[in-house]
Amino acid sequence: MNKRRKIIYWTSTIALTALMLMSVYMYLFNHEEIRTAFANLGYPTYLIYPLAVAKILGLVAILTDKSKMLKEWAYAGFFFDFILAFFAHIMVSDGQYPGALVAMVLLIVSYIYDKLAFSEKS
Repeated sequence: MNKRRKIIYWTSTIALTALMLMSVYMYLFNHEEIRTAFANLGYPTYLIYPLAVAKILGLVAILTDKSKMLKEWAYAGFFFDFILAFFAHIMVSDGQYPGALVAMVLLIVSYIYDKLAFSEKS
């Protein structure tokens, strides 16, 4: 049973990582399109680069598992990022909310199975 939990954890975490790395790639190398998207959502465009860095640091915290506290903060940061993205897309009715919803599902599965697969009692 524990092996199945670890497989689910790593599958969801790797999928989440891929999604976040694609997002960071877009932020860094397709800046004009992202700038337009941020402006349409009502977010300030100066957040693009700091958000890209925060996403990379969050992935490092989750994947390295060096500090439980940093890992919890990374999950929380991603949670707020995805919630804000989801509702921003809903509010402007641009139809781009499914990406945030998929990211949220992957995040929740990764978080829950991190607790189940790597807990002390498993």
